[in-house]
Amino acid sequence: MPVRVIGMIGVTPPSDGATVHVIRGGLSPAYLRSFAQVHDQAGFDLALVGYTASSAEGFLVAQHAAQHTERLGFLIAHRPGFVAPTLAARKIATFDQLTGGRIAIHIISGASDAEQENEGDFAPKEVRYRRAAEYIEVMKRVWTSDKRFDFEGEFYRLRGARSDVQPLQKPHPLLFFGGSSEGALAMGAQHCDVFAMFGEPLAATAQRIAEFRARAAQFGRTPSFNISFRPILGATEGQAWDRARRILSAIKQPGDPTGFGNNKAPLDHSARRLLDFAAQGETHDARLWMPIAEATGAIGNTSCLVGTAEQVADALLEYYKLGVQSFLVRGFDPYEDTIEFGRELIPRLRAGAAELDRAMAA
Repeated sequence: MPVRVIGMIGVTPPSDGATVHVIRGGLSPAYLRSFAQVHDQAGFDLALVGYTASSAEGFLVAQHAAQHTERLGFLIAHRPGFVAPTLAARKIATFDQLTGGRIAIHIISGASDAEQENEGDFAPKEVRYRRAAEYIEVMKRVWTSDKRFDFEGEFYRLRGARSDVQPLQKPHPLLFFGGSSEGALAMGAQHCDVFAMFGEPLAATAQRIAEFRARAAQFGRTPSFNISFRPILGATEGQAWDRARRILSAIKQPGDPTGFGNNKAPLDHSARRLLDFAAQGETHDARLWMPIAEATGAIGNTSCLVGTAEQVADALLEYYKLGVQSFLVRGFDPYEDTIEFGRELIPRLRAGAAELDRAMAA
């Protein structure tokens, strides 16, 4: 199966130094347009549009980017509960139709209670996951029902629901989710298509894949898997490690532009897993480097792969062999790294995956 490569678009130019997040700090339409275009030209399949309680609205960000790109799709982060599931279903179906099938959805329930409370949601996280499961169930009914339907659930009650527009992608756009808590895994196993994981060592990743496949099989479902890394490339391996150490130094500086400093308090189960691996050692499987995850409290995608483009592509292909067919890669110099990934990393990853597929078929 062809490998899927995902990037992440930001809405404002980053400040100097190592950039951990790209969706905070206002909105620059020109920068967003250009950033999306370099993803398109670099050969990414999708670009993640992130979500915070203060960031620019993701569907409109993606719509603007879609108008200025040819083939790039958009993985829009969406928090169930802030708009009705019937409206969300129509928004997604409308976007899918208008862009020729260039949308996927990443279901998130909020990294922290504080973030949710910024927007008036005081439900605890375990309740948010139950609500998300019901929310997805309603959206799927909207996307696939030819007739009006009623729905009676714990969180939503509908009478005579229907939609005039249905998705172009059948039966619906891909639904991603992430998380390590019981609530997240239960929701994803029953309702989502792609389990999105942060970069962990190979043995731990293989275990997670096997366990989640078993969960999903109980519902007659076969999920796929995405894994996220921050590649740090160099013309030589030594140059890559030198660059990695410079990035770590910038992140650790007081008043650093990332806004994190040396914050080690994990927000959720997934972050706690990364910090546990960081405590076990800086480097795993030769290229997986954890000090930046440790320095930031593992907020978001902070697992690094360090080396030349060929070495990092080979490291990614080890995950491909485990059954990971989708990779989210983004750099600490977001714009320039996107260009470099398209020139150096993505072609090697695609070629290596195709070679593995041919060998397996033979």
